[in-house]
Amino acid sequence: MKKVLIGMSGGVDSSVAAILLQKEGYEVIGLTFKFTEDFDSSDAVNVCDKLNIKLHIIDYCELFKEKIITPFLNDYHRGITPNPCVLCNKEVKINLLYQKMLELNCDYIATGHYAKIIDGKLYVSEDIKKDQTYFLAQVPKHILSKLLLPLEGITKEKVREIARENDLINANRKDSTDVCFITSKFKDYMYKHMNNIPGDVIDIKTNKIIGKHQGLSNYTIGQRKGLNIGGTKDRIYVVKKDMEKNILYIASGNDNIYLNSTSCLVNNFNLLDDQKITKAQARFRYRQPLTDVEIEYIGSNEVIVKYPSGVNAVTPGQACVIYLNNQCLGGGIIQQIITK
Repeated sequence: MKKVLIGMSGGVDSSVAAILLQKEGYEVIGLTFKFTEDFDSSDAVNVCDKLNIKLHIIDYCELFKEKIITPFLNDYHRGITPNPCVLCNKEVKINLLYQKMLELNCDYIATGHYAKIIDGKLYVSEDIKKDQTYFLAQVPKHILSKLLLPLEGITKEKVREIARENDLINANRKDSTDVCFITSKFKDYMYKHMNNIPGDVIDIKTNKIIGKHQGLSNYTIGQRKGLNIGGTKDRIYVVKKDMEKNILYIASGNDNIYLNSTSCLVNNFNLLDDQKITKAQARFRYRQPLTDVEIEYIGSNEVIVKYPSGVNAVTPGQACVIYLNNQCLGGGIIQQIITK
């Protein structure tokens, strides 16, 4: 019997993934990561007891702080808007699962992500609304052949149905959509950890001061809500942050040139395909519509992604993920944008 080590968060997705693996005849072993001191593992313990799964709970708080929390805060200090979930799958979750798989002499690892793996290649989920390839694009290529995704081809509604049929404690629990290590309101957490020095808000078109911001770390490129700026009927967007002068620049209108770019430099690019595809599609934020792009490979892990038709609010720190015919070809972190 093949052995599978599955990441058990205590949520409904990983729980149902474990059930499906058992039905397929695998011996399932659970691994729960303790990433923060206040993490509650009781749901994971409850589910594993019910399914007769041996569960390992390992404290990775220090490693998580070093690899995820500290870089996350450092990026915000530098005016960059990071995506910690992308980095976590690459540096922590999937990597630690793989290492523990080797230690425990298991044959595979598994998670409750919504995506497909066919012949060691990553494809989008059948449930496109829940597709999570955006967050898996930086998983090392050699790990994909050892990664099982039991939820592929299953909708979220079906997952909850299976959970109810098995009387799981988390069957009807709402999905978590927040950053996992932030248990308070995001704004409160950032206010506590950032240097919240107020400064001027300037209209980039007129160069006039139109308001005050409450610290640049509270804003991201493309943001339009929570700016607290009146006196205009048009929508207002954040288009630039000057960290040295502590100035927040805004512009009005949905299609303003200050928000639009035609290419970006992407580093830490993780190529998941055997070929260096030069024409494909890209997504610059989770669930964003795909955009036709051209890819220029300029180094071992750097590419320039070109999108001549232009895209609004492409933001340094976010992930750029490449697709072709429902296959995820890889992705990296947006380092710099290039305007028209």
